[in-house]
Amino acid sequence: MVRTSTNEPCKREAGPDNPGPRQSRALFLTLRKPLIILGHTAAFAASLMFAFLVANNMQFRRSWVVEQYPFFLLFFLAVKLPLFGLFQQYRGWWRYVGISDLLGILRAALVSTLIIVTVWFALMLQVPAIRVRLPLAITTISQGVFMADLFATILLPAGLRMIIRLYHEEFRTTEGQLLKRFLIVGAGNAGESLLREMHRMPVTQYDVLGFIDDDPVKQGTSIHGIPVLGTVEQLPRICVDRNVQEIAIAIPSATHQQLRRVIQVCEGAKVRFRTVPALTDIASGKLRVSQIRDVDINDLLGRDVVQLDLDLIEAFARDKTILVTGAGGSIGSEMCRQIGQFAPKRLLLVEQAENPLFYIERELRQQFPRLALQPIICNITDADRVEEVFARYRPAVIIHAAAHKHVPMMELNPGEAIKNNVVGTQILADAAERHGGTHFVMISTDKAVNPTSIMGSSKRIAEMYIQDLSRTSATQFITVRFGNVLGSEGSVVPIFKQQIAGGGPVTVTDPEMKRYFMTIPEAGQLVLQAATMGKGGEIFVLDMGEPVKILDLARELIILSGFRPGEDIDIVFTGSRPGEKLFEELRIEGEDMQRTRHPKISIRRNIPMDRNTLRTSIEHLIGSVRRQDHAEITSQIANLVPEYRTADPVDQVHPMTPK
Repeated sequence: MVRTSTNEPCKREAGPDNPGPRQSRALFLTLRKPLIILGHTAAFAASLMFAFLVANNMQFRRSWVVEQYPFFLLFFLAVKLPLFGLFQQYRGWWRYVGISDLLGILRAALVSTLIIVTVWFALMLQVPAIRVRLPLAITTISQGVFMADLFATILLPAGLRMIIRLYHEEFRTTEGQLLKRFLIVGAGNAGESLLREMHRMPVTQYDVLGFIDDDPVKQGTSIHGIPVLGTVEQLPRICVDRNVQEIAIAIPSATHQQLRRVIQVCEGAKVRFRTVPALTDIASGKLRVSQIRDVDINDLLGRDVVQLDLDLIEAFARDKTILVTGAGGSIGSEMCRQIGQFAPKRLLLVEQAENPLFYIERELRQQFPRLALQPIICNITDADRVEEVFARYRPAVIIHAAAHKHVPMMELNPGEAIKNNVVGTQILADAAERHGGTHFVMISTDKAVNPTSIMGSSKRIAEMYIQDLSRTSATQFITVRFGNVLGSEGSVVPIFKQQIAGGGPVTVTDPEMKRYFMTIPEAGQLVLQAATMGKGGEIFVLDMGEPVKILDLARELIILSGFRPGEDIDIVFTGSRPGEKLFEELRIEGEDMQRTRHPKISIRRNIPMDRNTLRTSIEHLIGSVRRQDHAEITSQIANLVPEYRTADPVDQVHPMTPK
């Protein structure tokens, strides 16, 4: 055996003579309950000793130390030990002791003292024979002993627990190399809980400087020794004066407007923003207050939770074969997740790109292990392949989410937009009708309204085709139209984040550019709800709320990333691109609006085009696509879509900027 010399102490391997950390922990867990009972026994013995001392003016005398104390100790232990066990005082995890644990000690101590006093005086008064046999010193015990013992029985077990908690929170914690200077916005229950849980962390990571709260009553007060420093309006000054690095918004019930106000007030401060989980997650026990996360743009632009008629959706989806096109895309994949919750008979994932299909299939198999899934590589413009899929699986419901959506890219490649968005929709819709599909739901866009782009026009033509088909088909063809979704691939949010991560600049086309936004899950839920309402031929329009300035979105993303707009990260205006509008619209002139029973869904109805004229015009458009003649394509689109306004020249398009 070769030994190496070192200045460090030798580290012995864990074994029978030198148990390792895991073995020591296992041994402790095995002996934990006996040790807790032993600790309570010692506490009860000390409590009774203290009670006798109080009753005897803090003097030790043989008359009570030898003659009274041992007898009463056995009597008190015989009552207290089982009773504290009945009150589950041997099960608590002392390092997390709280008010509820102390109340449990109080109840156990009161009941045990009541039983001791009742039994003792009943025996002394009702059974004279017992009094005769007991020594005089025992029968003449001071009544003050019972009361002093009650208080000591409460204080000593509670003190033991608090010492253990203090040990873990103060002495067992180690400080990180650099503590983050931290503010908590919200001096309520969530803020107090966050501070308390941060104190319990085994490694100290934060230097909590204070609380921020708008409640005037809380100004100048402190919580666990941490002061309330001021209001939200005073945040910028406080951040500068105290060199704050992170701010936690500890208001689980905060609205999006309240969160946004805190972010906007701190625009000049270079801080990182965190927030606590939602109230529902905290109440259910799913998450703890201390599990803070970064404030995301969804928190600022998100909307109220969508109320769905789940029974109606379940009846729509359960035990049916459902086909989703574009299953690997942002909306298509979310539709698959939403549908998976309602136990369809089979879910067909149709996607042209194999990698996105691979990932969504794997995710769905993990999330819904009992769901019958069929991944299908298919180009929707391949009529033979689409026919094969429909003939083999005969889907009852088709959710058509596949589309080319990038506006500037489609201006460069107009023929591909027509092929995928118009021809692909035709092929799918015709196949659904031939093979007895009950519902065909096409996902459209607000860019189809008074379009100025090839992409928007192609989606408008697809809407017109399935509306016309619905007039004579047993299949219920419906369209769901909505605007941008936050975080979808190629959209503005991920591109802005990438630009910020690279140090900027962030590119915005126009300072007045506005867009409607909704979250991907909300869009998916409302599409399913609208699908259950359709009778055929409707265009459902989702409530998009208020439009958001892209410039404001860029500024808020920069602030959320811990930078200052215009100082740390520049914002550069590049000018509007071909096909883009400053303001998106949700309604075409001539469309009548009807309300539905769902507050976030309305129906648009318009006067359909003559079928022969429509289909002849589409055939002419497809012919121009085969010739790849840009001018001819735009001319044919103008014939089909009178509200279409021709885009700017192709050579001005910048395809890699956000759509």
